[in-house]
Amino acid sequence: MEKLDRITTDPARMNGEPGIRDLRLTVRRVLEALAIYPDRAELKREYPELEDEDIRQALAFAAALVDDKVLPLPHAR
Repeated sequence: MEKLDRITTDPARMNGEPGIRDLRLTVRRVLEALAIYPDRAELKREYPELEDEDIRQALAFAAALVDDKVLPLPHAR
């Protein structure tokens, strides 16, 4: 796995959840924000402290945690 130097953890902050550069912004929140604001310019207006590399590393971190199992999905009716 690549070095993710912008992903930090501290048990005393944000319940120990992985965060971005010791900001009070978790990786999970960045991923949620990406879903809400697919336009990066709008995302950056909402979270001006985020840098492009923060977003890239949050996505890389999440991708590394996803297991490659194939899960059955329910069929649409």
